Amino acid sequence: MDAFENYIKNFNYDSIGKMKISPKKLLEHLVNEDVQVIDVRFKEEHSLWNLSLAKHIPLNELPERLDELDRNKLIVVVCPHNTRSNIAMHFLMTKGFRAKFLVNGLLDMEGVLVGGTARDFYNLVEKEI
Repeated sequence: MDAFENYIKNFNYDSIGKMKISPKKLLEHLVNEDVQVIDVRFKEEHSLWNLSLAKHIPLNELPERLDELDRNKLIVVVCPHNTRSNIAMHFLMTKGFRAKFLVNGLLDMEGVLVGGTARDFYNLVEKEI
C-alpha cells in the first residue's frame, strides 16, 4: 500500500485538525524557528506580492525541488486561500514530510500581520528578516 492510500484509509476527524495551522500558530512556530514556510503560488503572483518569511516554490515545481525542504522542520505550505497549499501538503505527506497548510491562506495571514501585531512580530524575528 502506498503512503497516500494508507493516509486515506486511516483518515479520521483528528486528521482534519492535523493538516491545518492557524496564522497565529504559524507565527509561534516562526519565532521558535521550527518551521519552514513554502509559498506554492505561481511566479507571477509571487512577484507582485510576497511573504518575506516564505521560500517560493511553485506547486508545479515542488516534485523536483524537494531537496530544498528541511525534513527536520514542520513544512507549512501557503497560497492565497488554501487550494494549492492543500494539494502541496498532501503531496509532501506522501513523501515523508510533516506538512500542514495555512487555514484560510495568505489572505488571512495578511489580516493578522497588521499594525501593532506586525510590529511586535517583526521585533521578535527581525534578526531573521
